[in-house]
Amino acid sequence: SLLLMAGITVAVGLCRRLTRRRLRSRPRLCTFFLEMFSTFQICACTNELCLLGNVEPKPHTSLTLTYGFTVLHGLTLTGSTCNPCGTLQPMWGGGIPLEMGGLKIGAQFAAAALARVFMHFIWSLEMAQPHFGAISQGCSNPMQTTETQAFCIELLFSVVFQLTILRVESVSPKYRVHLVALLITMLVYAGGNLTGAIFNPALAFSLHPNCFYDKFLSYSLVYWIAPSLGKFLILHVF
Repeated sequence: SLLLMAGITVAVGLCRRLTRRRLRSRPRLCTFFLEMFSTFQICACTNELCLLGNVEPKPHTSLTLTYGFTVLHGLTLTGSTCNPCGTLQPMWGGGIPLEMGGLKIGAQFAAAALARVFMHFIWSLEMAQPHFGAISQGCSNPMQTTETQAFCIELLFSVVFQLTILRVESVSPKYRVHLVALLITMLVYAGGNLTGAIFNPALAFSLHPNCFYDKFLSYSLVYWIAPSLGKFLILHVF
């Protein structure tokens, strides 16, 4: 599993470098592919990390891996948002045109679906012990509480996360990535057993697509609307 995630990271890094070289004269297409590759890395690695949640000792192993790979993503995916909620901020403030923002969000959801298909193919090969039976899980039902509580948790986590991102903008990048990783790890520890502590609509769709098919209204309310509402609350206040 660790070799698989490392291989995905290396492959995405090569694709991003090639995209910058080949599509330098076509900024929109370059932005689309950079965002898509970056979101693909996060979704694919997180899909694999979810299979390692029961590795002993629990929860130390999964939290350590969460922190480590969050730092890795932060160091290797500079310049990419990988979160539709994060893309809303520059759109709301006029930093990027509406068309460019929609292009990024489209790339993020396309990458989320692509990552899920790719990981299903990898799991079907059953190269590692955690892959056995992973495809047959269906909807893993990440909500282990009521819809109202799940909505409030994802809303609160989104507000805390987005507020922290704003507050650490002035911090040196080499320290900022560790602060963000530590925050994400703490949120996963606090609410991972209740909602999964995702607060990323594209990532939620990649992790639990079957759940959106079965209970679209409730899952879109918790994992799409709640994080987006949290982002708008931050934008309105600050």
